[in-house]
Amino acid sequence: MEDVCEGKDFSFPLEEQRVLELWSKLDAFHEQLRRTEGGEEFIFYDGPPFATGLPHYGHILAGTIKDVVTRHQSMRGRHVMRRFGWDCHGLPVEFEIDKLLGITNRQQVLDLGIGKYNETCRGIVTKYVAEWEAVVTRTGRWIDFKADYKTMDINFMESVWWVFGQLWDKDLVYKGFKVMPYSTGCKTALSNFEAGLDYRTVPDPAVMVSFPVIGDADNAALVAWTTTPWTLPSNLALCVNANLVYAKVKDRSNGTVYIVAESRLGQLPVKAKASGKKQAPSKGSNAEAVQGGLDTESYELLAKIPGSSLVGLKYTPLFDFFLELQDTAFRVIADNYVTDDSGTGVVHCAPAFGEDDHRVCLSAGIIEASGLVVAVDDDGHFIEKISQFKGRHVKEADKDIINAVKDKGRLVSKGSIEHSYPYCWRSGTPLIYRAVPSWFIKVEKIRDQLLECNKETYWVPDYVKEKRFHNWLEGARDWAVSRSRFWGTPLPVWISQDGEEIVVMDSIEKLERLSGVKVNDLHRHHVDDITIPSSRGPEFGVLKRVEDVFDCWFESGSMPYAYIHYPFENRELFEKNFPGNFVAEGLDQTRGWFYTLMVLSTALFGKPAFKNLICNGLVLAEDGKKMSKSKQNYPSPMEVIDEYGADALRLYLVNSPVVRAESLRFKRIGVFGVVKDVFLPWYNAYRFLVQNAKRLEVEGLTAFSPIDQASLRKSSNVLDHWIHSATESLVVPYLVKYIDNLTNIYVRFNRKRLKGRTGEEDCKISLSTLYHALVTTCVAMAPFTPFFTEVLYQNLRKASSKSEQSIHFCSFPSTTGERDERVERSVTRMMTIIDLARNIRERHSKALKTPLKEMVVVHPDSEFLEDITGKLKEYVMEEMNVKTVTPCNDPMKYASLRAEPNFSVLGKRLGKDMGKVSNEVKKMTQEQILAFEQSGEILFLGHCLTLDDIKVVRQFKRPVDVSEKEIDAAGDGDVLVILDLRADQSLIEAGVAREVVNRIQKLRKTAQLEPTDLIDVYYESVDNSNTLEEILQSQDQYIRDVLGNSLVPKAAATSDMVVICEESHTVHDMSFVIYIARCMPVLAADLLSYASGNSDHVEALRVYLLSRSISRLKNEFQTGNGKITVRCIEGYPPIDLQLGKHVFLSAGDFYQANRS
Repeated sequence: MEDVCEGKDFSFPLEEQRVLELWSKLDAFHEQLRRTEGGEEFIFYDGPPFATGLPHYGHILAGTIKDVVTRHQSMRGRHVMRRFGWDCHGLPVEFEIDKLLGITNRQQVLDLGIGKYNETCRGIVTKYVAEWEAVVTRTGRWIDFKADYKTMDINFMESVWWVFGQLWDKDLVYKGFKVMPYSTGCKTALSNFEAGLDYRTVPDPAVMVSFPVIGDADNAALVAWTTTPWTLPSNLALCVNANLVYAKVKDRSNGTVYIVAESRLGQLPVKAKASGKKQAPSKGSNAEAVQGGLDTESYELLAKIPGSSLVGLKYTPLFDFFLELQDTAFRVIADNYVTDDSGTGVVHCAPAFGEDDHRVCLSAGIIEASGLVVAVDDDGHFIEKISQFKGRHVKEADKDIINAVKDKGRLVSKGSIEHSYPYCWRSGTPLIYRAVPSWFIKVEKIRDQLLECNKETYWVPDYVKEKRFHNWLEGARDWAVSRSRFWGTPLPVWISQDGEEIVVMDSIEKLERLSGVKVNDLHRHHVDDITIPSSRGPEFGVLKRVEDVFDCWFESGSMPYAYIHYPFENRELFEKNFPGNFVAEGLDQTRGWFYTLMVLSTALFGKPAFKNLICNGLVLAEDGKKMSKSKQNYPSPMEVIDEYGADALRLYLVNSPVVRAESLRFKRIGVFGVVKDVFLPWYNAYRFLVQNAKRLEVEGLTAFSPIDQASLRKSSNVLDHWIHSATESLVVPYLVKYIDNLTNIYVRFNRKRLKGRTGEEDCKISLSTLYHALVTTCVAMAPFTPFFTEVLYQNLRKASSKSEQSIHFCSFPSTTGERDERVERSVTRMMTIIDLARNIRERHSKALKTPLKEMVVVHPDSEFLEDITGKLKEYVMEEMNVKTVTPCNDPMKYASLRAEPNFSVLGKRLGKDMGKVSNEVKKMTQEQILAFEQSGEILFLGHCLTLDDIKVVRQFKRPVDVSEKEIDAAGDGDVLVILDLRADQSLIEAGVAREVVNRIQKLRKTAQLEPTDLIDVYYESVDNSNTLEEILQSQDQYIRDVLGNSLVPKAAATSDMVVICEESHTVHDMSFVIYIARCMPVLAADLLSYASGNSDHVEALRVYLLSRSISRLKNEFQTGNGKITVRCIEGYPPIDLQLGKHVFLSAGDFYQANRS
C-alpha cells in the first residue's frame, strides 16, 4: 500500500475526478454488465425526465436512490440493465417552443405549419442532454446514455400504439365530451392527476347574483353565489337541493325579495346600521360564516319553501347570449351535489364549465349532448357569441362582468375569498374547467383490479401505498389520454367521414398494409395525411386520422413495454421478467407516473408494473420554501459537489428523512457534516492502517500482508471478536453507525496493538482485522459512496494479489451467521460505562489526563461484570485513565432501588386500574424490588406484571463521611458507575507523565513528523530539580508503551545529537524543555576493548553505523538473530556486533540499558 496524506489535505472532489478517469479506463460500468450477463435479471424502470431543463436536487436524490439499489443488486450478481430515458413529447416541450416562437394561440401553429413546429420541438428536446449526462455522471450514477431511449423514437411510439390497440380491443377506450381541467397557458386539457400537481392559495372574487323568478307574486329573485364570475355569461340553469328548506325574505331597506337556503340566511349582506358600521363583505363559503341566521333588522321573513317546490321555476336570464335555448334553459333544477355548507344553497350552472353543471343540465334536458356551445376558445378567450366580452381572456374579464351585472341591478353583494385553486403545473397559469372532446380510458371499470394489484406491491414507505396511493386509486376516474396538440405520439385512430367505421393501428406494419404508404416516422406531420380506404367500398370514401395526440403521461406509463420495443422485440426478456423489480421517484408521482404505470399494466395484464418502489419526499430550500432559481434560495448542485464531493451529497440525501417521503430542508452545512462526521473519521482509520502497515517495513519487518479471515476468528482479543461480529450486521441499515464504531471504538481502543506496542504478532492480527473490516465496509458502502470507497479500495487492494480491479466488481459481503451477541452487548455496555464515567469527570472538571484511583461498576448481571472486569478491563482502564476497575453485583451496597411503572406498556392493558397499580408499583420496597428482579414477575390487584412492565432505577447511595467531591457516581437506570476522585502521589506522577507525553505528541505534529519517522526524545529540567526525572523514570513503562521509547535526560545526550525541534513547557509547576532529535545508533562504552583497544576502528564503526538507515540496520539485526558482522571497513578486520551489548539503535534504548 502507498502512503496517504493527512485528512485535511485529502481533496474529495479531486479524488472523485481521478476515480471517474479510472472507471473510464476500465469501462467499469459496461464491464460490470458483462460480468453479470447470464445472471438473474433485475428489471429496473427509470422514469424519463424532460431534457428541457437542467437537473436539480430532486433528480439527484431520485437518481442516487436508483443508483444505490441497482449497484447493490449488481454486486449480488444480478444483471441490471440501466438505460437512461428522455420524455420528449408534450406540454413541457411545446411550452418552451411557444415562448421561443412567440406563439400565443392555436391558429399561429397551423399558419406556421405542423411540420415546421414539430421539427422545432424535436430540435429543442436534446438541448440539455450533454449537461444532464455531465451532472449524472459526476454524481457517480452508472447508467447507459449511449443506449438511451427517447419517447419520440419510432420504436417507442410504435409500442405506445400497441398499448392503445390492446386497450381498444379490451373495450377500455371511448370518446367522450367532458368538462375537464384546462390550461389556457398550454392550450390543452389536463388529466385530473395533472390538475392536482400545483394547488395555490389565492384570492378570487366572490359575488352573489340575483335571478328574478318569472311570475312570482312577491317578485322574488333566487340568489346564487360564485367565485367564477366569468362563467355567468354562460348561465343556463339554477340548481337547488330538493331536500333543503329555502326561505323567502324581504330587504327592509328597498323591498327586494330574495330566496336562499334557510341555513344560509346569514350570508345575505347586511346594510349599514345607525351606528355607522359598514356592510360586511360576503365571505361565501368561508368557514367563519355568520352563524346567527337572519338579521331581522335588515330582513323580514316572508315564507319557508321546500326545495322541491322550486324545481321547474323559470327565471329571467342574466345575459341574452343564449336566448335561443330559453324553451329548455333558464329554469330551476335539483341535485344532491348542492349543499348548505357553502354559498346560498342555490348554484348557478354553466354546463360548459363545470363537471357537475354539465351532468345535471344534461340529465334535466337543459342541453343535449351534441348541442353544447362552449363560449370560450382554446386560448381561454370568449368567442364571438359572447359579444360584450368577445376576445377577452376569461380571468381578465371578471371585473367587467361584475360591473355589467351591477349595471343590470342584479349584483347582491361583492367580496373576495382566499382559497386553494389549481394551477397548470407547466405554465403556472390558473386552470379553468372547460368542456372538451377527448378519448378516455375506462379506469373506473378496472378500479377494483387496480386496488388488488396495488396490494401485490411493496413500497418504502408503506403508508404512501396504503393511504395516499390507495385513496387515489379508490377515487380513480376515467382517464382522458388525448390532447388537442401537435408534438406527441398521434392517436392511432382512423375514422370514416360518417363516423361509422373506426380502425385502430397497433403497429406500423398494419398502417403500411392498409394504406400502402411506407412509414418512417409516426409524428403528426408524417401520418396526418395518410388515409386508408373504407372496407365498405369506394363509395364510403377514406378513413382519416383523428387530430389528437397522446398525453405524455400515457407514453411514460407505457415505458415498461415501449423502451424495449415490446412486443415487436424482446418478447422473452419482457415476459419472463414482468412485473419489473424496482422503480423510484418522488412523492408527486403517486398521482403521476406510478399511477399511469399501474393503470396500464392492470388494464393490459392484470398485474402491477412493478414489485418494489421507493418514494422520496421533496427537497426544499433551507427556509422550507420551494427551491427557486429566481429567488436563488439554494446552492447549485455542482457548486456543492465541487466543494464537498458527490459522495457527501449522496450520503447526505439518502441518510435523511427524504427517503421516507418526508421533506428535506437542504442545508449546505449538512453536506459538510457528512464529510466531517463520516468521511474524515473513516479516512483517518484507513490512514492509521496504512501508516502502521508501512511502519512494519520501515522498522525492517516483513511487508504487511493481511492474515486470512478464518485465522483471524481464532484471535483471543475481545475487540477483534466484536468487530467480526459487528461486520455481520452490515446487511442491515447499520453502515454509518458501523463506521463510527470502527473508528471510535476499534481503532481508538487498539492504538497500542496497531502500533506494535504489544508485539509483532498481535500487531499483525489487529492490522489484519482492521484491514478486513475496512475492505468489508468499503464494499458494503460502495453503492452509497462509490467514489470514496473506490479510492480506499484501490490502495487497500495492493496488499492482496487476488483483488478485483474495481470495488464495484466485488461481490456484496455475505454473512456467515456467526454473530457473538454477548460480545456486541458487552462492548455496547462498556461504551455506556465510559460515557457515564466521562460525565462524572466533566462534572468535576477532571481531565482525562488526570489518573484516578478506582472505578466501581455496579450491576446484578455477573456475566456483564465478568466481561467488563475481564476481557474489556484494560480498555476501560486506559480510556478512562483509572488504576483499577472493581465489579460489584450487590446493588444495595452503593445504590438504592426505585420502581417505576412502564406507562406506555401498561396504559393500554390496565385501563382504569392503571392509577391504582401505578401507586402500588411506586410503593415497592427494596426487598420487593430485589425479589421481583429475581423472579421476573409480581402481582398487583390481580394483574401480573413482568420485567417489561416495571423499570427498576438504581440511585447512588454515597458512603458515610465521604463528600461528592471525593466519590461521585452516574447511572442510566441499568448500570451504576462510581469514581473515586481522590488524588495521591502516584496518581499525580502518572498525571505528569501523561501531560509530558501529550506535549511530545503535539510537538511531533508541529514538526510534521510521520508516525513512521524514528526519533529520540530528550528533556531538560529548567529549575534544576530532580523531581521531573524521578517522576519520568517511575512512569517509564507507560511512556515506552505510548511512545515506543524511553525519554532521555539532555545531560545523557551524545555530542553529535541532531535536534529537529525543541519547546519549553511547565507542568505542575515544573519547567522543562523537550528536544526531538534524529534517531541515531549509539555504541557501547566497552566497545573499545572489544575492538582490541583500537579507537580508530571504533570511530570508523561509529561513522559507518551513522551512515546507515536505522530501519535497514534493525532488519539486519533481526535476520542475524541480534547480531551483524561488519566487514566493509577498509583496513580493519571484520567485527561481530551484538544489538543491546555493543550497539543500540536509539538513545532511548542505550539510556534504558544503562539504567538497568
